[in-house]
Amino acid sequence: MSAIATALLAALPLVLGGGPSAPVGIDESAPVIARDDIVIHAPLGRVWRIQTDVEDWPAWQPGVSSSVKRTPGPLRPGSSWVWSTEGLENITSTVQQVRPEHRIVWGGPAQGITAVHVWTFTKAGDGVHVHTEESWTGEPVTADTAYLQEALDASLDHWLHNLKQRAERRQPAPGHGTRH
Repeated sequence: MSAIATALLAALPLVLGGGPSAPVGIDESAPVIARDDIVIHAPLGRVWRIQTDVEDWPAWQPGVSSSVKRTPGPLRPGSSWVWSTEGLENITSTVQQVRPEHRIVWGGPAQGITAVHVWTFTKAGDGVHVHTEESWTGEPVTADTAYLQEALDASLDHWLHNLKQRAERRQPAPGHGTRH
């Protein structure tokens, strides 16, 4: 095996977030970075399931028109899906790191923008503190940084509030339907 092939294979776990000490996060030098937080009064497991069920995003995220997983099963490093949101079509996102019910990182290119998105979930009293941060790089970002900064700030804010609304929605107890 060539030295280049060996080096590429050795680096693969780092690229996919498989190394335990591999720092995986946003690009801190990116021209557009957004951070946002919210407390959701719902069980951690529910919040995690809603956020990581990427194929259900169109049901509760008005800006997401489609989302289809390319890899079966729960999200894990290397899992990917193709989705469309707010006029960006056929975005392919790939999971870089997962710590179930605690942290997920994904990213990928879309129309010249490379995004890295980090979600962190922490129990907080009777709910969950959700922290998210995202970085955008690429020619479209440097061409119109102010506009894209506003767009990303608004996007994260809307996403968090939609997640909160979905997770806090009361579910009827099994067997307790409407009266006839």
